[in-house]
This record gives sequence, structure tokens and C-alpha cells, in this order.
Amino acid sequence: MLVAVDHIQLAAPPGSEDQLRRYYGEVLGMTEIPKPPALAVRGGCWFQAGPVQLHLGIETDFRPAKKAHPGLRVAEIEEYAAHLKEHGALVVWDDNLPGHKRFFSEDPVGNRLEFLEPVQ
Repeated sequence: MLVAVDHIQLAAPPGSEDQLRRYYGEVLGMTEIPKPPALAVRGGCWFQAGPVQLHLGIETDFRPAKKAHPGLRVAEIEEYAAHLKEHGALVVWDDNLPGHKRFFSEDPVGNRLEFLEPVQ
């Protein structure tokens, strides 16, 4: 029986770890968590914010996910969007999900990300 999503993995090109650390760590405010040694040799990096984990794995023939994406719930979405814009990130608002404010963005390697907040 499924009980929760443990993590989401996105792909990234070889050599992009520093870009990913800046974006996911400094811009999104996630904490980098250590990869197990047997997996660390493959490159990439893992991040966490509360119970949410995103794993960025290196893929030699990388192509960014343009449709598939994680949906990341945030608080104070307008301020969060402004923060991303201040750091040069794309913010595209979308009002097609009833009961939510949301926008789409991309990480520095082109993966699509959705940020949303329920409307109360």
C-alpha cells in the first residue's frame, strides 16, 4: 500500500551541480542533503525542504522535462514568485487549477517546475 511520495527525481546534464546548488539551495531555499557514497560517485545532488525531497541525477543524454514536473506547494506564493524573479527565474502564472494560485518556472537546466498554494 502506498503511503507517501518519498522523493521526486529530475535529470540534469553532466557538470551542472554548481548551477543546481545555487538554484535549489540559494534561490528556492532548500537544504542540500548528502547522497549515500555509492550513489554520490554518479554525480548530481539531493535537496530537502521539510518532508519534500528533490533528487537531481546526472544523465549523459540529458533533455529537460518540459511537460512532466513536480508540483511544489508554497506559502505566500506572490512573495515567493517575486523572490524567484529577483533571482532571474522565469515566472509564468496560470489560473487553470480551481482553488489554487500557481505559477510555472524552470530550473537552470530547463526542467519545468510548478509552484502552488491553495486559496482559502
